[in-house]
Amino acid sequence: MGNYNVDILAIVPARAGSKRLPGKNLLGLHGKPLIRWTLEAALESKVIDQVVVSSDDNAILAEGKRLGLHTIRRPVYLASDTATTVDVLIHALESLAKEEIRPARLMLLQPTSPLRKAEDICQSVQRMDDTKAESIISVCRCEHSPLWSNTLGADGFMGDFLRPEILNQRSQDLPVYYRLNGAIYLAKTESFLREGGFFMSDSQAFIMPTERSIDIDTHLDFKMCEYLCEALDK
Repeated sequence: MGNYNVDILAIVPARAGSKRLPGKNLLGLHGKPLIRWTLEAALESKVIDQVVVSSDDNAILAEGKRLGLHTIRRPVYLASDTATTVDVLIHALESLAKEEIRPARLMLLQPTSPLRKAEDICQSVQRMDDTKAESIISVCRCEHSPLWSNTLGADGFMGDFLRPEILNQRSQDLPVYYRLNGAIYLAKTESFLREGGFFMSDSQAFIMPTERSIDIDTHLDFKMCEYLCEALDK
């Protein structure tokens, strides 16, 4: 790609449709639309040179414009349930290139992670600078060890549900596992385009607190986030 004129560009993708939680990106959370939490954190971080909102929805695009952000109208085929986030980001990069906006680094900030703070964004960038990694991906500790999990057959048989080596072990004696929390993805743009995503051979983790790692996908997630907002505000 090369010839960059922007260091870090953040894209916030937010489509209108959502089967499990309709209209979630504009749902009011603790006094403001869900997407506003992410947009404000991005602006407050001061490490992002440009924040872009990609959407097929006029109301969502208006939220971005109210904050003076660059907006990109997403085509219908990229607003379906089958469209991938990578495709949406590539479309945004191609649209921006036509306007002579070429970022060296690309950050994905999903609006469904409203409790991610500006300091998390800053620290993820610092993590990339310190490690010289091609990409940074945010994670948090698993609330429950995946070693206590398994698939179940139609008959519900649990004879081999747990591995023999963890039977009768205490949770605190098991290895610590981490999970993707969906809050921050950061990559060198050239690497992102070459690999077709954020996962690369030298990707580095950025560990976030569990209480800031909620990812809203269902009504229950949203209610839990409301509770956390109220609790953290006290």
